Amino acid sequence: MHFERGFKTWTERVALSMRSDLGLSPDDALDPQLLAEHLDARLATPYEIAGLSKVDLKQLLEVDPWGWSAVSILEDESPLIIYNPRHSKGRQASDIMHELAHLILDHAPATLIASPDGRFVMRSYNETQENEANWLSWALLLPRDALMNCKRRELSSEQIAQHYGVSEKLVNFRLQVTGVEAHMKAAARYHHKKRLRESG
Repeated sequence: MHFERGFKTWTERVALSMRSDLGLSPDDALDPQLLAEHLDARLATPYEIAGLSKVDLKQLLEVDPWGWSAVSILEDESPLIIYNPRHSKGRQASDIMHELAHLILDHAPATLIASPDGRFVMRSYNETQENEANWLSWALLLPRDALMNCKRRELSSEQIAQHYGVSEKLVNFRLQVTGVEAHMKAAARYHHKKRLRESG
């Protein structure tokens, strides 16, 4: 993924700023529900959307529950995020935070186009905006500095995932792409060599 210069650093600052605004410490988990309220966005599952028929609900939640994650629309000029309750809690957190990242980035809402029978929709897709929202959402959930502190405390990926309410897969991904894993390995090699020199 290619971003404008300084974007990744900016996302880390936003992750800390949002925590500060909500009275959280830099290492605290950021609950997507809490952030949604802070951004005046409403979260809902398809069950809570008026006008969806039983056929629509069955399609979304039984026939093809893995074919969609979350979507943002405007409801009376206020953001409404509809998310998939069939996904795991960790996946839901990631899905919701992705949509909240779009709001923070002031991206235009996706275009929803109804099919002729009114049951299915197609969503417009902007790759640049999706990549930006992905990266910001990951930073919001797992800030680099927080990951560094977790690794200094020798927490496992599973323990980090449990603390931050995300998937272990996302933890491992962030450890790699932020350079935290490489940094910690390099530091361990340095201290190992230093101990060898001192003992010799």
